[in-house]
Amino acid sequence: MTVRVQEAPFDMGAEVEAFGKGLKGVGAIVTFSGIVRDEEGTLARMVIEHYAGMTEKALEKIEAEAVKRWNLAESLIIHRFGEMAPGDQIMMVATAARHRVDAFAAAEFLMDYLKSRAPFWKKEFGEDGDSWVAAKDEDEAALDRW
Repeated sequence: MTVRVQEAPFDMGAEVEAFGKGLKGVGAIVTFSGIVRDEEGTLARMVIEHYAGMTEKALEKIEAEAVKRWNLAESLIIHRFGEMAPGDQIMMVATAARHRVDAFAAAEFLMDYLKSRAPFWKKEFGEDGDSWVAAKDEDEAALDRW
C-alpha cells in the first residue's frame, strides 16, 4: 500500500506497470487519473497547496480504510501539489484485487474521498482573476454511499 504526495509530474503508464508487477492472485487492476480541466476555456493554471505530513497521514488513513473494507492485494495513491496547467495530471489511484468488484469499489471510494475530504486546497488563475475552488454538493453527496 503506497501513498505519494509530490510536486513532480508522474508517468501513468510507468506507474501502472510498476504497480502490477509481481502481484500474485490478482484478477483485476483498476486505475484512475484526474486531470486539470478547463471547463470554460479561461483557466491559465491551478495551484494546489497542502500541509506536508498531515496530508500523507490523512491519505494513509483512508487507504487503510479501503484495504479493510475490500479485499485488496495492493493500492496506490499519488497526488500532486504545486502549479499545474490544464491537461496536467493531478492524481492517480490504482487498486488491485482478486475480483473486479473489490478493485472498482475501492478505487471509487478512494477517488470520492480525494475529491471531497483530502486536505488539499486548490486555487485557479484565469482570465477573470483568481479564486479558490469550493467544494461541490455532488462531490459531498458521493460520500454518502460509503
